[in-house]
Order: sequence, then structure tokens, then C-alpha cells
Amino acid sequence: MRRLMLKYGCLLVVSVSAASTFVGCNGVNEARIKVDASNDPLEQPRSLLKKYADGQALGSEATMFSGLVEAVKKADPKRGEILEAGFKQLQDAPEDQRSEIAKELLQKIQPSMTRS
Repeated sequence: MRRLMLKYGCLLVVSVSAASTFVGCNGVNEARIKVDASNDPLEQPRSLLKKYADGQALGSEATMFSGLVEAVKKADPKRGEILEAGFKQLQDAPEDQRSEIAKELLQKIQPSMTRS
């Protein structure tokens, strides 16, 4: 009887060891993803909006708003529409309201973890 228990005990230990080896091989693989701002069409609009939110006045860069909007629309039509309306609102607003508008617009175009 003792031999039988020893035999099954050893078999159990070998089985558990083998199973844990295979589970370890099929575990979750972690990967690092490099995010490059140069391929993010929202990077430049966000940068401009941060400056406006900090009180910078609109300058000649406003002439490139339509190009920025088009680039964003290609990648994310919904955010492109939001950005287009926001840039128009910024241009039409009195200077003392632009900072608040820029802050609100920044919030609206922030990335989210869910699909829209």
C-alpha cells in the first residue's frame, strides 16, 4: 500500500510540474507599444489648444486650422467635427473667452479607452 501511495505521489508531483511548465509557456505576453506623437494627427491641435488655454492669442497659425481639421477627420471623423466646430468658435469668440473655449475643446478631443 505504501509503495502504491509513493508511486501515485511521485506521478502527481511530475504531472503538476509538467502542467505548470506548459501553463507558463502559454501565459500572457507583455509587449511595449511605442507611441510616437509624429503620427498622431491630434498632437498639433492639442498643442495649439494648450497654448490658447494658457492665454496665448490667436495668431497666423489660425490659417492652418482647416488643414489640421482635415488630417484629424481622416483618422477620427467625430473628433475632426468637434475640432472644426471648436476652431470656428475660437475664431468667432471675444478674446477674453478663448481660454475657456480652448480648455473645453481640449477635454472634448482627449483620447478615451472606449470606442466612440
